[in-house]
Amino acid sequence: TLKYVQDKYGASHVAQITTFGKMAAKSSIKDVARVLQLPLADANRLAGYVPARPGITLEQAMKESPDLQNAMNNGTEAEKNVLKYAMDLEGSIRSTGVHACGVIIGPDDISNYVPLTKPKDSEMMAVQFEGKLIESVGMIKMDFLGLSNLSIIKDACENVYKSKGIKIDIDNISLEDKETLALFAKGNTTATFQFESEGMKNHLQRLKPDKFEDLIAMNALYRPGPMAYIPDFIKRKHGEARIEYEFPQMEKYLKDTYGITVYQEQVMQLSRVLANFTPGEADTLRKAMGKKQMDVMAKLKEKFDKGCEENNLDKTKTEKIWNDWVEFAKYAFNKSHATCYAYVAFQTGYMKAHYPEEYMSAVLTHNKNNPKNLVIYIADCQKMDIDVLGPNVNESDMNFMVNKKGQILFGLGAIKNVGEKVVENIIEERIKNGEYTSAEDFITRNLEVVNRKSIESLILAGALDCFKDVDRAQYFVKVDGSETPFIDKLLKYCQKRKAMDSSSQVSLFGGEQHTEETTITYPACEPMSLLEKLRNERDLIGFYVSGHPLDNYADEIKAFAHNSVVELENMNEMYKNKKTSVSFAGIITKASIANTKNGKQYGRFTLEDKEGAYEFTLFGNDFVKFSAFLRQNLYVYIKGRIAPSSYVNPNSSEAEIRFQIEKFELLENMFQTYATGVKITIENTALTEELVNNITKLAKQTKGGAEITFVVFDAKNNVRVTLESKKHKIDIASFIAELKPMVKSGEIYDYIVQTKTM
Repeated sequence: TLKYVQDKYGASHVAQITTFGKMAAKSSIKDVARVLQLPLADANRLAGYVPARPGITLEQAMKESPDLQNAMNNGTEAEKNVLKYAMDLEGSIRSTGVHACGVIIGPDDISNYVPLTKPKDSEMMAVQFEGKLIESVGMIKMDFLGLSNLSIIKDACENVYKSKGIKIDIDNISLEDKETLALFAKGNTTATFQFESEGMKNHLQRLKPDKFEDLIAMNALYRPGPMAYIPDFIKRKHGEARIEYEFPQMEKYLKDTYGITVYQEQVMQLSRVLANFTPGEADTLRKAMGKKQMDVMAKLKEKFDKGCEENNLDKTKTEKIWNDWVEFAKYAFNKSHATCYAYVAFQTGYMKAHYPEEYMSAVLTHNKNNPKNLVIYIADCQKMDIDVLGPNVNESDMNFMVNKKGQILFGLGAIKNVGEKVVENIIEERIKNGEYTSAEDFITRNLEVVNRKSIESLILAGALDCFKDVDRAQYFVKVDGSETPFIDKLLKYCQKRKAMDSSSQVSLFGGEQHTEETTITYPACEPMSLLEKLRNERDLIGFYVSGHPLDNYADEIKAFAHNSVVELENMNEMYKNKKTSVSFAGIITKASIANTKNGKQYGRFTLEDKEGAYEFTLFGNDFVKFSAFLRQNLYVYIKGRIAPSSYVNPNSSEAEIRFQIEKFELLENMFQTYATGVKITIENTALTEELVNNITKLAKQTKGGAEITFVVFDAKNNVRVTLESKKHKIDIASFIAELKPMVKSGEIYDYIVQTKTM
């Protein structure tokens, strides 16, 4: 885009904008600590005490963070000096850069109007004014925004062509496509543009959009301020609230948004209809609203009152309209912007609805360096029954791809310690000379580019699992009575094999014959444990591929955990929507105990489930009650309540919404402590004497204290009968372990674990 603008208007007519980076709270601490030679660990600890909130100052942080106050008052002399000088330097210009999207276009050579500078990392010149000042000196500022979503859409279309041979004209899809609108109505919008937050999903499920205009409106409304209008917007759409207009002529412009003013364009149109504004005056009103120029708004009020009076409009109503506009000015949004965003969102939704494997493959590729997002998007694939498999040297490309079975494969480029050139060589060699037949064949054919570290990473990431008769553990067994792992012996063998292949032609012409061994035997050993496999996969590709550590507790999680920990990132929204009781389960991946400035202990731990992770802090009584759980790799269940904190931040009039833990249990104890029985659902057509005998036999083999309940249903006649077993009681864990194959085979429709009130 920048090249296009330079070519069109002339290189000397176009320039970027300089940005000035200031020393913020955390960076001030780290910069001063570096100069004063405070150890890095201490500098990071001090910076970590600053609350993670955009725009926070050290002065505010001192008031809010007991740890930071303690360091300032009771820390070492070096720590006190770091904090003192950091407060003095905070706000100073630290660096200059180039604005991410701002571009200036001038009528001729820009140096005739403003001073220029040459940035380090850009071929273009940059003006030495900040963006907010540049228009005041007569320059036009344009914002060129780049969206990764556009690249994702493009790559998804290419994936579809590769896998299905279908060319998609994404710019000409129907905006009335039912499958796409249904996807938005279900809130299945993870990985779509602009619509993937949990709060937005909840609103979409209630709104049930059935036309593109609904998506435009939601895009404009889902922002601080107008968000308060969303519940009324939804009620009006579904006829649960009256749609009223102060004046009949307003309906034409507010009909699509059910009588609620959502866009700046609506205000422009209404100002012309109600108060006789000219197009220029209406645009001035729009600018004043967009730039929050309340003084300009006040001047336009006289014009508005006069125009409404000339049109004989009720003054009480027009006053209300103007006051609403003044309030609206705080968050005004233009429809053209919302429409463009909603259009891109619709395109992403279309691809996800019609080509989910190819679309999610593109999404994963563009997030391969972001482990947190990978976890979220792969979990979404699993919800859609899309298999995501590990890397495979015989199938994988550089990036994520869709194979012939409709499964998504990790790209070889996602593996740490395996460079791009190595991956390119692996793929090129495979295309040129066929699939690899064994690990030694793979290594021999790629010896020129792979080293021991890259081979080890490929093995531990599972990329060589396609050679079925070799387990990952066999490569690392110590051999020949030494400390040398087998992988080193394998490498030497492959090097000799490569040398033999290179010299084989010489022997054809009478050269010296080689008698080297032509095969290699892999040592026997115990297979690598699942947990070790998972740990290595997580380290090397940022995700568990062979399963998940929580898979062993799938039934406990299904029975007791009703939320994901990532939902706590939207606590304020959950509290407003009265979703205050929450429960989740996961692995404690990090845990620590520290002291406050008063010497009291407190704890921190990170809980991770299949959708993400969240950090908790335990103070006071919570620490006393639950500190025994502060151990890494514990599998736990947590239940609690979202409520206002008893502590009120002096810088805020509202109490902070926080999560209060009520129950903290080991997952392995949940069935024994809280489960009462198993309810088995069977379709009447599947109910046979053999099935009854098999379940009876199973109940006898897994005796315990829990009850069995059966629900037999007739789908055709919509009839359900519930039966309780009086004779047999079971041990839940062992019973359902044997029951699962019956569910998989279709003999049993489903089962659930019944629990007591907690």
